[in-house]
Amino acid sequence: MQSEHNSSQPSQEDTQTQNEATNFQSRSGEKKRSRRFWRNGVSRRSFLNHASLFTATSFVTGIVGSSFSSSKGDVVQAREIAQGRNRNSSYIRFRQQAFQVRLQAAQNNRQIDIPPHPTNGDEERYPNKIATDTRGLPHDQKGEVDQRAYNSLIKALTTQNPDDYERIILGGTRKLVNPQGPLAISLEGINASQIAVPPPPTLDSAEQAAEAIELYWQALLRDVPFHQFAQDPNVAAAIAELNSLPGFRGPKQNGFVTPQTLFRGSVIYTDERDRSGRTTKYFTPPGVLDGPHISQFLLREIPYNTQVISPLIRTALAGRENDFLTNYNEWLTVQNGGSSGKAIKYDPTRRFIFTVRDLSELSHIGGALFFGALLILSGIGAPLNPGNPYINSKTQVGSAATFAPGHFQALLNLAPSRAIRASYWQKFYVHRRLRPEAYGGLVHNNIVNGTNYPINSQVFNSTALARTFSTFGTYLLPHAYPEGAPFHSSYTGGAASIAGVQATLLKAFFDENFIIPNPVEPDPNDPTKLIPYNGAPLTVGGELNKLATNYYIGRGHGGIHWRSDGAAGLALGEEVAISILRDERLGYNERFNGFTFTKFDGRRVTV
Repeated sequence: MQSEHNSSQPSQEDTQTQNEATNFQSRSGEKKRSRRFWRNGVSRRSFLNHASLFTATSFVTGIVGSSFSSSKGDVVQAREIAQGRNRNSSYIRFRQQAFQVRLQAAQNNRQIDIPPHPTNGDEERYPNKIATDTRGLPHDQKGEVDQRAYNSLIKALTTQNPDDYERIILGGTRKLVNPQGPLAISLEGINASQIAVPPPPTLDSAEQAAEAIELYWQALLRDVPFHQFAQDPNVAAAIAELNSLPGFRGPKQNGFVTPQTLFRGSVIYTDERDRSGRTTKYFTPPGVLDGPHISQFLLREIPYNTQVISPLIRTALAGRENDFLTNYNEWLTVQNGGSSGKAIKYDPTRRFIFTVRDLSELSHIGGALFFGALLILSGIGAPLNPGNPYINSKTQVGSAATFAPGHFQALLNLAPSRAIRASYWQKFYVHRRLRPEAYGGLVHNNIVNGTNYPINSQVFNSTALARTFSTFGTYLLPHAYPEGAPFHSSYTGGAASIAGVQATLLKAFFDENFIIPNPVEPDPNDPTKLIPYNGAPLTVGGELNKLATNYYIGRGHGGIHWRSDGAAGLALGEEVAISILRDERLGYNERFNGFTFTKFDGRRVTV
């Protein structure tokens, strides 16, 4: 396990970096250029008066006249600026301003402490690595990883030598997904090591058991339409069982799981009062429990200039032929990096998201999602965030440069890669939590092959597991995707981090209190059509939160993510978005008081 600095005190490496920077700026060549500059008759006062964007700080610390500002020519130009003889003075000041903004962003981000990164301890607790994601490496007949292959993975993750990643011992033809990606240094936003997420539940815990039981119920209820949650007897059984589990952390109303809260999303943060980073705080984001299960942003046509993108989606056919990894040999092949050899059978008629399986398919393949939401918001005339500096301007409007949808689109498309870097850092370099499909293998082996893996007894005593066996003939977790999960670990959810970063940006760009006009829901009698929704008002902020949780919960409907994976990923993505907005704000010329919006935990913040 890679160690991280948890203290706010500078490390030896930090001190060395600072000393190197100081030494660099005070080298003799730089001093000579500085003395020559002043000998040519430019006083410090006149320089600062004529070139205000060359800050006093930048000059004193050696930036002006150093190799950072490049060359002798710059010194001559700077002297000419001070004497008022250089027509290009504004260009040079603009370039220096750009440097100062980037430097300030880097300095600001460097001042943010590295929080604790505690794990749940399972990787060290079990020498056979049964609670660690090892999928894609070779395994024995019980599904336990080959230790030599596991060691080759850990060596690469520890040395971070690109050659060592090429020496990882795989068990099949499928490859690991981007383990070096999180080591890329992003030029906007904070470093992945500066984002705190709580440790996931331990393998033997009641919370882990509750998350597993919820996943078994999601598999059993894949073909139930959302509008039937209040009438379906199997849904009632699921609700009753989840209410009986002390470790269940999903949304509730008055302390109970209800048809309105079932399979809706939540978010988790570390508790800032616990400096160990181990305490988790759970929240239901505002608006997630309001109205139809599916966000309005997944039900409306998306206007894209002269084109329109339909919200109708390709769906998988109902039934067991579209449930996978229920055969042990098929399951083991996938754990070893092979293919199940199967494929999803699709319904030829496209429709609106109607069932649990439909949402899993949307989350499997994706769609316009948050880019679509941006276009919908523009199309319905949603007001911009009240803090937008152009709202009250008498002479100007925004554009693709700043504070208009074209500008928002650029940030919206950049942000997912930054969120994924942060999420994958947690996946590969901190937690390495096992996937639900691997957990299902432990359950199967305990019952069928007499192993004694430390699975909480609530799972074996659950109605969900008994019905899974009677329905599918297996104790493995049935999956909606024939390939199972991607080959990286479960925590934090990558799709959830994308949802978190993009939903947060959209809330910063638009007025989240705006009520969405003419809301709709799928026709219960024909899911290719929509009917008006006549319930309580639905806001932009609430429906963006719902879109984010729809997307990550849909991954659980497919069988590939725990609830806490998505809940932590949502908060992680939000933190990435905040850091991008913070850096972006430094570069604006407009009079701007900051981006104000509501976080997933309900708190209002200004960035």
